[in-house]
Amino acid sequence: MAEENKKENPASDKEMSFMDHLSELRIRIIRALIGVCLGLLICLIFTDPLVNFILILPAKKVGLELQNLRPFGQLYLYFQVGLIGGIILSLPNLFYQFWKFISPALKVSERKYVTSIVAFSSLCFISGIVFAYFVMLPMTLSVVAKFGNPYVKNQFAIDEYMSIILSIMLTSGLVFELPMISFFLTKLGILKPQYMRKYRRHSIVIIMFLAAILTPGTDPVSQLILAIPLVILYEISIIVSKFSVKKTENT
Repeated sequence: MAEENKKENPASDKEMSFMDHLSELRIRIIRALIGVCLGLLICLIFTDPLVNFILILPAKKVGLELQNLRPFGQLYLYFQVGLIGGIILSLPNLFYQFWKFISPALKVSERKYVTSIVAFSSLCFISGIVFAYFVMLPMTLSVVAKFGNPYVKNQFAIDEYMSIILSIMLTSGLVFELPMISFFLTKLGILKPQYMRKYRRHSIVIIMFLAAILTPGTDPVSQLILAIPLVILYEISIIVSKFSVKKTENT
């Protein structure tokens, strides 16, 4: 069986030297940066609709007034939006380059799943961004808009506003990568589904605690809205970890 694998991909079983790893890393970083630059150019072309119809829309819905306090504040804002948008747009390429870099550490039979892993990783991150935009941001901004003395007008500097919403969206995207993180840690032998099932109750308590901290409001409904997806992600992570263990055992 080993001879067949070598015939199918003789280079895959060849041990890479330290310099080979550095060369491969350089190639992957360059290709990742090219993808980000292309995404940046595309997003800069559509920066106006991105800012006016997507990023500023949550503020408009809750009646927040935004203002620019720096001479080149909006120029910096447009570039920031273009850069982060370019990174998000090039996510499939970024994930692909990452998994191709670590693919020599995978078995030959596991490398055929790289495309599926890239697609699932991208879907998880985008799902986190969508969840943040439609669920977390409206809750956060509605609290911010109504909080405080009624005689003091709440006005946000545009750069601070963008920093808040972009950080929430990116953080949510990273949190939604929990299933892929569990897959990766299981492959490394650090995580096992038995442990995740054993400490399920402890994890749910931690999730509820994090939801209470991250939710801007004090009402339990808002906390549950945030906690339920995290619990679902934890359960999906157990399934993914179990699947990863089975694939490892079968190969």
